Amino acid sequence: MSSPEHKQKIWKMIKDIKVGMLVTLDHDTPRARPMHLVQEEYDGTLWFYTRRSAEKVFEAKSDHDVCLSFSDQEDGVYVSLSGKANLNDDRELIHKYWNPFVAAWFPEGKDDPDVTLLEIKVEMGEHWKSKESKTYQLYEIAKANLKKDAKPDLGENEKFGG
Repeated sequence: MSSPEHKQKIWKMIKDIKVGMLVTLDHDTPRARPMHLVQEEYDGTLWFYTRRSAEKVFEAKSDHDVCLSFSDQEDGVYVSLSGKANLNDDRELIHKYWNPFVAAWFPEGKDDPDVTLLEIKVEMGEHWKSKESKTYQLYEIAKANLKKDAKPDLGENEKFGG
């Protein structure tokens, strides 16, 4: 849904944030929980470990559409990604992405039959990146409030896919 260059741009924004809020539908109610990225590169698919028995798995099964949001207020980076979620039991991938952080959450180890990967194929998204300091952003907001038809220029905003 986006070019290789754009995928690299998205990855550059989220790779150091590491934790995104995964939103699923619990019946008709959106529900978010933090999920930790485990991959070292991005090709349009995001990977997370989960328990097969976790509520998010059941929520994703009944409605494969999910949303992930990442934010880094310090750097002024905000990313929202939407796509399809599926479980992936590929043992090779489970071994590939396993690390000490993940191991702390799964004491029975990577061979535990309840351990699986949540694979999210990103279809669309939007990102915002502030180009200036917080002081400049406050200046832009104040300027927009003083001028009747002005909007603050807080940086880059781009939609993709969908």
